Amino acid sequence: MPSFRPHYDVIVSGARCAGAATALVLARAGARVLLVDRQARGSDTMSTHALMRAAVLQLARWSLLTPLQSKGTPPIGITTFHYGPESVPVAIKPEHGVHHLYAPRRTILDRILVDAAEVASAEVHHGILLSHLQSDPSGRIVGASLRDGNGEEARVRADFVIGADGRDSTVAKLVGAESYIVGRAASALVYGYFQGLPDQGLHWYFAEKTAAGVIPTNHGQHCIFVGLPREQFGPVFRGDIEGGFLGLLKRCDPQLSAAVEGATLSGRLRGFAGAHGYMRRPFGPGWALVGDAGYFKDPLTAHGITDALRDAELLARAILEGGPRGMARYQQERDALSIPLFRLTEAIASFRWTLDEVKILHNQLSAAMRTETNHIAQPTVCGAAA
Repeated sequence: MPSFRPHYDVIVSGARCAGAATALVLARAGARVLLVDRQARGSDTMSTHALMRAAVLQLARWSLLTPLQSKGTPPIGITTFHYGPESVPVAIKPEHGVHHLYAPRRTILDRILVDAAEVASAEVHHGILLSHLQSDPSGRIVGASLRDGNGEEARVRADFVIGADGRDSTVAKLVGAESYIVGRAASALVYGYFQGLPDQGLHWYFAEKTAAGVIPTNHGQHCIFVGLPREQFGPVFRGDIEGGFLGLLKRCDPQLSAAVEGATLSGRLRGFAGAHGYMRRPFGPGWALVGDAGYFKDPLTAHGITDALRDAELLARAILEGGPRGMARYQQERDALSIPLFRLTEAIASFRWTLDEVKILHNQLSAAMRTETNHIAQPTVCGAAA
């Protein structure tokens, strides 16, 4: 068990992109931050990898785009949407200083954020689990119990405890953070990493009750996924995950299926059986939630990392401003930006659309993301602190 300080300004549980980014911005502003995660440093996790323009803007603001590029993360200059036989290419035009999109592996992105938080004087420990919360007589959270791999525990005091610990957030459960918006649609996904495919930007494919994507990432690989309604996951993939995977690719685009069959799969295909989205109450006395701990939507629109980085900055700004008014503004901003994205993602993940209808949904999604980017591009206290 490490030797902790008796008191921190903030404890952050979860050192993935949401938690590490929150710790980074707070530490750069001078806060005493303890960042802990139960998993090993630099470990992998399930992800769509794609960074939308707002996320790239934030990484550039935090001076982390160059480290990301130095790891061989390929720049993405074009996105192509395929609606059955129709292809719609969309060039990534320079805006807000962003010239390209990126889709890094999480072993690279999360580590860059953690390293930057540590350089900014955040105290970082992996292999440490937040097991309980401490509260004062009024019910305000005033610290946490931390446990290492040997079962040893330490009690640490803090002015604020942040749960950035994913969909099954321990912090959310301990504080009883209720969900006030719950989604009804859920897509199931199977994905893998392939080598030997040409780098032609992002590709999103849509066919009847089916979707697929080709996402260029590090190490010369492409993350390729197929998606379908959650209730079809078992019938399609049970007993033959590779056959189901290639069959759905062929339904989306026979040429894509043939190209993937000629490529080399690195590792194995992996599946995600689907989960309903939600928005949880994101703060209370002495605690807050960020990332999937507070807000999760279906991964089919590949917006999760962008959500995480955006909300990390909004939460850090609220904590630095102090007081309940700042925290209420965090929830208001998060919800104002997220609810349109959530509703549109629900509609897309329902698979109850024609190709013409899903095209309209994507145009509306693009407009919502533009609003988000314009909001994030405004000068902020946190942006200046970075």
